[in-house]
Amino acid sequence: MSSITRRSFLKQSLATAAAAALSPTHKALGANDDLRVAVVGFRGHGQTHIRNYLKMPGVRVVALCDVDQAILDREVSRFEKRGQKVATCRDVRRLLERSDIDAVSVATPNHWHALATVWACQAGKDVCVEKPASHNIWEGRKMVQAARKYGRVVQADLDMRSRCFNDRAFEYLHSGALGRILVVRGFCYKARTSIGKTDGRGHIPETVDYDLWCGPAEKLPIDRSELHYDWHWVWNTGNGELGNNGAHQLDQILWMLRERGLPRRVMSVGGRFGLKDAGQTPNTQIVFCDFPSAPVIYEVRGLPDKPGSQQMDTYAATAATGVTIRNRWSGRGPNTGLIIQCEGGYLDLGAQAAFDNQGKEICTFSNDGSVDPQTNFIQAVRSRQQEDLKTDIEQGHLSACLSHLGNISHRLGKSAHPEAVREALQRDHDGLEALQRFAEHLAMNDVDLNKTQAVLGPWVTLDAETERFTGVLATEANALLKRQYREPFVIPEQV
Repeated sequence: MSSITRRSFLKQSLATAAAAALSPTHKALGANDDLRVAVVGFRGHGQTHIRNYLKMPGVRVVALCDVDQAILDREVSRFEKRGQKVATCRDVRRLLERSDIDAVSVATPNHWHALATVWACQAGKDVCVEKPASHNIWEGRKMVQAARKYGRVVQADLDMRSRCFNDRAFEYLHSGALGRILVVRGFCYKARTSIGKTDGRGHIPETVDYDLWCGPAEKLPIDRSELHYDWHWVWNTGNGELGNNGAHQLDQILWMLRERGLPRRVMSVGGRFGLKDAGQTPNTQIVFCDFPSAPVIYEVRGLPDKPGSQQMDTYAATAATGVTIRNRWSGRGPNTGLIIQCEGGYLDLGAQAAFDNQGKEICTFSNDGSVDPQTNFIQAVRSRQQEDLKTDIEQGHLSACLSHLGNISHRLGKSAHPEAVREALQRDHDGLEALQRFAEHLAMNDVDLNKTQAVLGPWVTLDAETERFTGVLATEANALLKRQYREPFVIPEQV
């Protein structure tokens, strides 16, 4: 924002939203009124949205939108087999022109999340948008502005918010049962293989309208083997693992810490190791977030425990206090989790349990009563109460900012000798310990950091009021706050 601060905008926008919610066109829906929903993008997570809506009484999926005709035809066939009719289109603009749609789920690739949400709000539709809420920081704030201006219910789909064990664990944590929080440790160890490199000759299916697929992003030849899914690993369309699986744990961290704003500063150490492909985002990375309440260390690993293996590492760390912290997981599948180390023990959210400093389980947390994000979204659409949402778009935006901040630090960084990286963390025992494990993991995968150096990003600082960077490299960092949008797929300055 340029002329007003975020605080003054929020006061104004909340008043506008409250007035809009009282208008005749925003009446609360009764329990017997059918809600008509459309789903945009369903090659992946959109399938979950469809399944969840189909289970709900009083909710009808009336329209589907996907730029891939093959995906669209496949889903229509499934509806027909159930004896259900559904309207279809490939262009989300045509979908939003329809008057028979009350709410929209956006489960497209990341680069479409914000524009589809803003357009939907302008068209008078409520929105459930997949994680991460935005592709960049600037457009995330525009999503919040659009939701408030048009009085829409906008949910950021972050699954962990719907799981009740988190609420119970965080209540236990903040009761003081484990003492002061010392370090927050998040991680995503998930195998990622090469996406290939094709010198611009990657495969774009004939069934895909590639112009619509690109939308706000640059329309470029693809340098990878496949169009779908691997868009996560290029900056034009994706946000790397930090914005993919990392979006869940980073949101949990912000929620757990009960922080109302962003970290004081963020730094990344990482790189794309062991792969020679068109991928641009790190596959091995540590992001350090300096929150007032506690330091955060978030780790990404895309390589296995050793070459040729299908096993991923188990999280195991030795804290500055001498306590050994190890999560209760091993195997092939993704090892993702959040561990909050305190003076008197730690919470392992993956295990849904608390442990003392000797690793003895002392408390467990039930997941009873959980509801999926789409059910929660529909509840809020009916009530018209923003506070009924588990993850309002404002919270979704702030959580997505953590991914974006880590990525911006990485993109501003330079290759550095291991000693220079250690020097950057010289007073942080837990950070240095994570860095040592980072180096050992890569060494097990035949990566020598003396020869293939990691990228050391600078500490970056985002002013929470203006959502602009300050300090060292602020000009370069501010250039990464938003993208150059491609006509006519442009998010306006004034939504």
